[in-house]
Amino acid sequence: MTGRTAAAAARATVYGYPRQGQNRELKKAIEGYWKGRVTADALRTTAADLRRANWRELAEAGIHEVPTGDFSYYDHVLDTSVMVGVVPDRHRVAVASDALDGYFAMARGTQDVAPLEMTKWFDTNYHYLVPELGPETMFAADSRKQVAEFREALALGLTPRPVLVGPVTYLLLAKPAPGVGGDFDPLTLLDRLLPVYAEVLADLRAAGAEWVQLDEPALVQDRTPAELNAAARAYRGLGALTDRPKLLVATYFDRLGEALPVLAKAPVDGIALDFTEAAAANLDALAAVGGLPGKRLVAGLVNGRNIWANDLEKSLSILGILLGLADRVDVAASCSLLHVPLTVTAERDLDPQITRWLAFARQKTAEIAALARAITRGTDTIAAELAANRAALSSRAGSSLTRDPAVRARAAAVTEAETRRSQPYAERAAAQRAHLRLPLLPTTTIGSFPQTTEVRTARADLRAGRIDEAGYEERIRNEIREVISFQEKTGLDVLVHGEPERNDMVQYFAERLTGYLATQHGWVQSYGTRYVRPPILAGDISRPEPLTVRWTSYAQSLSDRPVKGMLTGPVTMLAWSFVRDDQPLGETARQVALALRDEVVELEANGTSVIQVDEPALRETLPLRAADRPGYLAWATEAFRLSTSGVRPDTQIHTHMCYAEFGDIVQAIDDLDADVISLEAARSHMQVARELAAHGYPREAGPGVYDIHSPRVPSTEEAAELLRAGLGAIPPERLWVNPDCGLKTRGWPETKASLENLVAAARTVREELTTTGSGS
Repeated sequence: MTGRTAAAAARATVYGYPRQGQNRELKKAIEGYWKGRVTADALRTTAADLRRANWRELAEAGIHEVPTGDFSYYDHVLDTSVMVGVVPDRHRVAVASDALDGYFAMARGTQDVAPLEMTKWFDTNYHYLVPELGPETMFAADSRKQVAEFREALALGLTPRPVLVGPVTYLLLAKPAPGVGGDFDPLTLLDRLLPVYAEVLADLRAAGAEWVQLDEPALVQDRTPAELNAAARAYRGLGALTDRPKLLVATYFDRLGEALPVLAKAPVDGIALDFTEAAAANLDALAAVGGLPGKRLVAGLVNGRNIWANDLEKSLSILGILLGLADRVDVAASCSLLHVPLTVTAERDLDPQITRWLAFARQKTAEIAALARAITRGTDTIAAELAANRAALSSRAGSSLTRDPAVRARAAAVTEAETRRSQPYAERAAAQRAHLRLPLLPTTTIGSFPQTTEVRTARADLRAGRIDEAGYEERIRNEIREVISFQEKTGLDVLVHGEPERNDMVQYFAERLTGYLATQHGWVQSYGTRYVRPPILAGDISRPEPLTVRWTSYAQSLSDRPVKGMLTGPVTMLAWSFVRDDQPLGETARQVALALRDEVVELEANGTSVIQVDEPALRETLPLRAADRPGYLAWATEAFRLSTSGVRPDTQIHTHMCYAEFGDIVQAIDDLDADVISLEAARSHMQVARELAAHGYPREAGPGVYDIHSPRVPSTEEAAELLRAGLGAIPPERLWVNPDCGLKTRGWPETKASLENLVAAARTVREELTTTGSGS
């Protein structure tokens, strides 16, 4: 394309941007509001300042069309529920009394009212609040947020494009409300919902919006003919409106497949498609339907989910093909930049040679702008960027960091026997019961205990040099003693050391394995005000020294009860990192699994009889298309078994999963061959227990009876009722009692009260079983 001038200038755009601010100002303001230290007006001012800063930053980087409406106090799907008037009956009084407090109550719950269910946004680690719908649901438009934010950007002299969750995706993400039969299909409400979207679109048009983006990522999944017909009906209806802005239907995360002809024929004005590696088939599919004549194509060429520098020459090659398939081609990231950190330039501790390989949100906007310039004014205008990009890609490919021959040789030599326990589950279970001597309905927690101000201060003091290593370790020992003492007094049966030394369940391990890079400011939103710093998996993985043995052994020395060793599994180590893109994921997973296998064996050798290897991301990482799932599940379950199969039969292997839809991976859960699995179940009303029972799951399970993502304290009777529901699906000799997830983000007062109630509930139900003769 040297010297070429496109028929129309290409626009650079993005679908969304990180919300938190350079120093997580939004998190601090929201949590300050919850604690009464920040007023509602001050919170709104902070949010408005962050929005304006984002838009100006995008414009200065060369982004022509900035997104509005993607900013959220907690979650954009919850914002959509507010926009269409979907407020659960139990929250209506709170929302009517104070809209902001009611909004947070839906997200977090209160002591008296449960929050909305929370689960993963497609195959990402972002969590959304699940809409609750039923046959009686009535929708009502409330476009105030969307219109106000559009006008804020317009007042800055920018070209804003409002971004809304599309109506089809919104309904496909929803679930039947509590009390509504499980056979209710929210998609049957489409004709009732569309007039509300029409009203919102009209309001945005009246405010001056030229384009509105409707996000429909659910259409990249396998969809039934009825669902595809619903999508066609939705966009025939919205496209036929006379009082509307131009409509851009955005899809991302995978190939669009059978939904592409549906959207190509729909009377919408533009379609956004993902053209990164994960969705490369979109290129051929677009050519097969004859392109998009008369429509705008927004090409997602810069990976919005990973942090590696874009291959600009490869992207330009794809753009050269796309220019012949649509009337107008614009350039974007593949999805919202919500999923990557803000900027590489804040990472002062990374080798400058390595930072050249990386592109966070700000760097990605520069890549997008460069590609748009190239197709508008010719590649000569970005000659310097192309030269720097080629050098960076070459530097990474040739770096010794990326390849370790010893690691690769060990991974290549793995045998089938190394991926299987030495005895079948039934024989192991008998050996474990004899060894551990646990009561019926054994109680435990998932692993972490509250990360107190004292613990965080100790970590900060160590980094700043205010205390030495010995002083830090003494503080950690004190915290572990307190956690063990509390668990013993409360009556928990299998204890944990509380993980006070760990900053994050992935980052902690990544910092101790070769091949990983850690960031200092690479924060990414997981849910609400919970932000994580995913490490960067850059090279081959090995374990130079023990990771957890020392602190686990110390905790075990304080109690006669079993103390679980706590590790993060290989799939989650990949899913919650920015993974390397230069080799198959299965190969990387095997390397991580071998490092963890060494740790598991050493924990056992040092007296640990119960070892938990968490895999909360197993479902999250499941490919969106069914055809891609068998291959993924084969290497994912093998990696877990490789991690855990080197121990004796009487060593009990646990795993944990949370906040995902488990029904379609129950066979994979079975294939892990863990002795015990704990899962989230409190918010989803024991659904997973029923799914395990329907599958005939033969091992022990602990569906959670305490929702740790809400500040409320469940009563003894509430926990007991959930436990009884669990017993309706899982026999008492195979049922454990535990929270949904780790307790790191909770405070000590609510944690103590909740766990005391959990143990009391277990005792109550044990007595009931003994009285009825159902247990032993």
